Amino acid sequence: MLDEQQLQAALANTLTSTDLAFLGPKRNGKVRDIYEQADKLILVTTDRLSAFDRILGAVPYKGQILNQLAAFWFAQTQDIIANHLLAVPDPNVTIARRCQPLAVEVVVRGYITGVTSTALWYRYSQGERTIYGIDFPDGLHKNDQLPEPIITPTTKASDGGHDERITSAEVVEMGLVDAEKWAQICAAAIAVFKRGQAIAQRAGLILVDTKYEFGIADDGTVMLIDEVHTPDSSRFWIADTYPTRYAAGEEPENFDKEFIRLYYAAQGYRGEGEPFPMPPALIIQAAQRYMRTYEMLTGQEFVPGELPAGPRMARNLL
Repeated sequence: MLDEQQLQAALANTLTSTDLAFLGPKRNGKVRDIYEQADKLILVTTDRLSAFDRILGAVPYKGQILNQLAAFWFAQTQDIIANHLLAVPDPNVTIARRCQPLAVEVVVRGYITGVTSTALWYRYSQGERTIYGIDFPDGLHKNDQLPEPIITPTTKASDGGHDERITSAEVVEMGLVDAEKWAQICAAAIAVFKRGQAIAQRAGLILVDTKYEFGIADDGTVMLIDEVHTPDSSRFWIADTYPTRYAAGEEPENFDKEFIRLYYAAQGYRGEGEPFPMPPALIIQAAQRYMRTYEMLTGQEFVPGELPAGPRMARNLL
């Protein structure tokens, strides 16, 4: 893993945007630059870091880690459900089968936790007992494991808006997904989540919750798209210390970007208005966390790509 000095040097070369006009029209997601072609998408994962539905800053090598980790998980789950991955021609780039994305984010939760307004624990702590259409008993504590993973969908925010809570029944009632496909998606989401929990456990981590996105291919096939079980889309805790910290009423040791959310929440920011920039020390800590998570989950050493990433990507894609 790279040391602090190497990461400091990389701060000047974070990949915040791309200009690969030869790939065709581009649109920007929160983290990815998406180049659209007739039957496929070229997805460039940048170093932008998003939380509270806002871009907080850029973290060295984050894009590479997310792209390569997503490819790892697509390979680990392709027997459960088809996915959009076609090729990874560059550390930051995925060539994907073009799909029609569903207007729902499928959030799977194995524990009751979180600090954002859509988080299960936040709503529960405000006194709600029916959340996302699911009834919860009194007496739950923050970071309790749920008896079985549950699905808590949200709508997809656009134009800088916030994701909104929705129930599984409303997904079908509102015509966002038909009943048959939604049942297939829910079953696949739970199966992929349990596969992720098993692999994370072997790596010494707990997969706490995650967000999946699904799309429909031209032939009607339901596909897992975007990314899977990365520190951006998922929450991980250190498995060995969870029981003792839970018993002591302490927060679990998280191993994802949750510590960034907690940092901002501690400063009074929960997504309302413009965020303050990430301090450099927090950026370095985030980079180290992303790298370590990659190495633990994949069992492989992280090999940094050549910087700056722009010329390298252009060369590889041409």
